[in-house]
Amino acid sequence: MKSKTLFDKIWDAHVVKKIKDGPSVLYIDRHFIHEVTSPVAFGNLEKKGLKVFRPDQTTATMDHNIPTINQHLPLSDDLSQNQVDMLEKNCANHGIELFNLKHDSLGIVHVVGPELGLTLPGTTIVCGDSHTSTHGAFGSVAFGIGTSEVEMVFGSQCVLQSKPKKMRINIEGQLPQGVTSKDVILYIISQISSSGGTGYFIEFAGSTIDSLSMEARMSLCNMSIECGARGGLVAPDETTFKYLDGKKHSPKGKEWDNKLAYWKTLKTDEDAVFDKEYHYKAEEMAPMITYGTNPGMGMAIHESIPLSSDKSYQNSLEYMGFEEGESLLGKKVDYVFVGSCTNGRIEDLRQFTELVKGKKKAENITAWIVPGSKKVEKQAQEEGLVEILAEAGFVMRQPGCSACLAMNDDKIPAGKYAVSTSNRNFEGRQGPGSRTLLASPLVAAAAAVTGVITNPTDLLN
Repeated sequence: MKSKTLFDKIWDAHVVKKIKDGPSVLYIDRHFIHEVTSPVAFGNLEKKGLKVFRPDQTTATMDHNIPTINQHLPLSDDLSQNQVDMLEKNCANHGIELFNLKHDSLGIVHVVGPELGLTLPGTTIVCGDSHTSTHGAFGSVAFGIGTSEVEMVFGSQCVLQSKPKKMRINIEGQLPQGVTSKDVILYIISQISSSGGTGYFIEFAGSTIDSLSMEARMSLCNMSIECGARGGLVAPDETTFKYLDGKKHSPKGKEWDNKLAYWKTLKTDEDAVFDKEYHYKAEEMAPMITYGTNPGMGMAIHESIPLSSDKSYQNSLEYMGFEEGESLLGKKVDYVFVGSCTNGRIEDLRQFTELVKGKKKAENITAWIVPGSKKVEKQAQEEGLVEILAEAGFVMRQPGCSACLAMNDDKIPAGKYAVSTSNRNFEGRQGPGSRTLLASPLVAAAAAVTGVITNPTDLLN
């Protein structure tokens, strides 16, 4: 029998039909939806007189457009309010579970799925959102889809999809102090570029990956698409099983035992072949920061901006107001954003809080600390993080996508610099004319208390 990668095993088990010289009809186990990419798909379904085929396998939440303060009030933006209202109406009409603004499971779609046990190993998962790759941390094949594909899954619980090539990124060793999984993925993207993974699905492997918590693995897989990959995944292990055990929607009793036996088979066969492989050493990594307008334009925080004669590179630096050969250490920033589906989990808030504890927010900094879900918000309160943050001059907001993508009220003003724990630093991503520097919660915390770009290891020591 031919050896298979983890990706092959999951993908092949979900192919309903292979179209000759074309894509596969792929069965989808879990479909996540939110208020932005679902209205048109629902509308088209209803025009055809159809209902959602398997509503029990669809889960909805509100996240992109919602405010992160005063969530009890109507939304100030009419379009956002309309999208939220439409999601409420469509979910009621089709019998879909919805986490609305009053629900205690409200949160960012890629945060609430895992914390409720809706994200499981060996499954296929889609959402009308590019960062669906987050769920691959559990050993699932998870990827973003477009509106027409959302409609396809609504109507048939399947999607037409061409099988990507396979890449493995191996990382061995122990991460140095102050280096997080966010730094790991920013390092990888800086090495292979923002298009280096195009056409591939990535498996992250090696002793460094094995040592990561589930939340750290989610941050890693979340940004796999920022190097152009279709998605990323990590083989499930004891860390995965421990995380899932007892979650609301996780299997229970005998079903848990059966699933666990299957999940333990979900690993790449020893002699399986990948189309491309990379090898990195954890010891060579450092806290990272981006200096340009794509996630591949990143460097270790203590390094200087690289030289290049490429015109688009020069345009990117001009937009950011930076120069080749320049160090970013000591550079004044205006905003710090901690949150998003990349770094809005409890471990991220713990890291940020640990570093700012006993210090004070710099006067020039506007800080938005945004939990990824109601559950994270509650945990932060129960663990005393909110109190520590308040003593340092920080206010925790309510859950939502917030300043990750400027589809709500949290926008970075033109020309202002934001150290952001989100996933994209494209021009205007966080608001028209905004300048984004992607970083980990520790780098964000160091900037928040000093007012300038600071190596967090200096403060950790």
